[in-house]
Amino acid sequence: MRVAILGLGAIGSAITERLHAEGAELTIWNRTRDRATQIGARLGVSVADTPAHAVADTAIALTALADRAACEAVFSGADGILAGAHPGLVVCDLSTVEPSVSRSLAPVLRAKGADVIDTPISGSTVLARRGELTIMIGGDDEAIARARPVLELLGRQLFHVGPVGSGAAMKLAVNTVLHGLNEALAEGLVLAESAGIPRSLAYDILAKSAVGAPFVHYKRRNFEDPDNASVDFRLALVCKDLRLIREFAEQTGVLLPQLDTNLRVAQRACEQMGDRDMSTLAVYLRKHSKQLADEP
Repeated sequence: MRVAILGLGAIGSAITERLHAEGAELTIWNRTRDRATQIGARLGVSVADTPAHAVADTAIALTALADRAACEAVFSGADGILAGAHPGLVVCDLSTVEPSVSRSLAPVLRAKGADVIDTPISGSTVLARRGELTIMIGGDDEAIARARPVLELLGRQLFHVGPVGSGAAMKLAVNTVLHGLNEALAEGLVLAESAGIPRSLAYDILAKSAVGAPFVHYKRRNFEDPDNASVDFRLALVCKDLRLIREFAEQTGVLLPQLDTNLRVAQRACEQMGDRDMSTLAVYLRKHSKQLADEP
């Protein structure tokens, strides 16, 4: 099974490790070449010079990119994926981006006999390495059938949501809840601590209560020990996601009042700790609750 992976951030690296462990023949590419070179040397996989080179000899490509601008550069730039697209290629875009991204790419790729499906994921890097992600898929039945053997190595649950763009829309809906939960968990933990309840005990109770979702369990170490938290999902990406969700909600005429509160708090936190993990929102609240309260 020959697969190209473009974008080696936290999730891209994790799925690379997963597919390598499952015996896939990989070609990897990353905007920062040093990262690709290091991973390639460690795993013994090929490193492509350009996105076009990465997809040239493969039937399935996975992209895990930060935002729309990154997608446009990797797909449409000089030596991008479109330059290397060929009949039979299916590009699975795992990025959290607007539904319009894959919808605009689909006709261009189809004109070359290739296709794109949006396949955003829900789950941590740990779940990615275990092949236990939840994958939301938007696209054509035939293209999905060709990509399914690869996607089934990454996801425990695969949902075909609808035509291309539908997976991306569902991911924004999932992240509306996820980022709301992150904010609520941070607030609940800080509130319990303010009453003199030890952080570890408060987290025990939260994890075993009605709010004990999988996210609460796998983020425990980061919330309990923020100074040594691994950066699985940067606060800056939380802000990016929330802005995307707000824009999509405005386009569809949906009112999301809780989202505006979550975005306001996340943006304030990003100003000081945008490169830290999303769980460090609790650190910001411990230090700046009064400042937030005084804002109009």
